[in-house]
Amino acid sequence: MSKADTVRAWKDPLYRKSLSAVELAQLPAHPSGQIELSDDELNRLGPNPHTTAVTCTCTGTRQCTVDCAW
Repeated sequence: MSKADTVRAWKDPLYRKSLSAVELAQLPAHPSGQIELSDDELNRLGPNPHTTAVTCTCTGTRQCTVDCAW
């Protein structure tokens, strides 16, 4: 595999998925480390991982819904 193909495989998930098992086995590790988590690694996060975002709504004379520290 050429250097250009290696870099493309690291950067382009569609190209990486098009590679054969032999080509994937020849692909060196990404220099910045693993770029995707396996299902097992995601499952270790717990049964219900989630993200919470706080929003602030201030309109006219209505008070803010949360403390908006702008």
